[in-house]
Amino acid sequence: MKKTTKLKLQKILEIKPTKPFAFDPTFHKPDHFTSGDNYWEQGIRWQTWNWQDKPLGIKFSNKGTLENPLVEIKIYAKNKLANNFVDSLIEEIKYLYNFNLDLSDFYNTFKKDDFLNPILKKWRGMRPGHPSCLYEYLIIGMVLQNASVRRSVQMFKALLENYGTQLEFDDKKLWCFWSPGKLQKVSEGELRALKVGYRAKSIKRLDDYFSQGLISEKELRAKDRETQMTELLKLYGVGPATVWYLLFDVFHHWDFFNHVSPWEQKIYSKLFFDRDPENPVPVKKLLKHFEKFGKYKQLAVHYIWEDLFWKRKNEKIPWLEREIRL
Repeated sequence: MKKTTKLKLQKILEIKPTKPFAFDPTFHKPDHFTSGDNYWEQGIRWQTWNWQDKPLGIKFSNKGTLENPLVEIKIYAKNKLANNFVDSLIEEIKYLYNFNLDLSDFYNTFKKDDFLNPILKKWRGMRPGHPSCLYEYLIIGMVLQNASVRRSVQMFKALLENYGTQLEFDDKKLWCFWSPGKLQKVSEGELRALKVGYRAKSIKRLDDYFSQGLISEKELRAKDRETQMTELLKLYGVGPATVWYLLFDVFHHWDFFNHVSPWEQKIYSKLFFDRDPENPVPVKKLLKHFEKFGKYKQLAVHYIWEDLFWKRKNEKIPWLEREIRL
């Protein structure tokens, strides 16, 4: 049994995102699978965070309103934190959760769209957001490949509990991601024993690549989209589907939409064409349909997708349950 690391409250800060800002749909995405590294309830999210090789606990609390937003951030750590460390962490949080995103043009562009505008009004202030660095996101992407949601959850849980750190803070026990290089002494066979299958080789190679410093997320963020795609596709086991997710979630390209997985194809077919998911609309036709959202096509579909999964939290959607198989 792994030892739990107890953390103490070290810093309390308040951040004002651009308005409007909707706390809950920004910090909680019901379509993200449960992983054991976070816990959400209305107005609060507890999240573990590996920053500069330090395992942290973070508690985000909603202290404002939609039009006058304020987010309280409590940072828990084993030891005192230097001011420059905290400053860099806050900048990263603001980036990953899009605290400074101006949504006004997006909302104005679609205010007369009969299908999209009601969803935009309902989720006004929602930002794309997640807590994962590039390395972590890639590991998650690998366990999502060719697997049901249930299977992905099992694989990720096994990885976290074997190579992560269990943290205790604010009466919560959550798992924190490991740092790149942690798997250097782990054999491919050991990973396979965790039932991750063929992904063991990809995970090992990815860990090697990052531990050798062959890729810098910070530098890659400053590059153009084509360069980002080229560099990401160099990574072993990373294909167009994973890159498509990365360009949206990690690199904030709201306009890029060139891939639809078979699972998403079924859901999009039902959502946009009311078509039986077992007889889905061709991917080419779906991508052409999304062109109507122009430079915001990925952001627009994000709102529609999240609206569906928030509905699932409150009501049973039989056709969707058949596709999720959790």
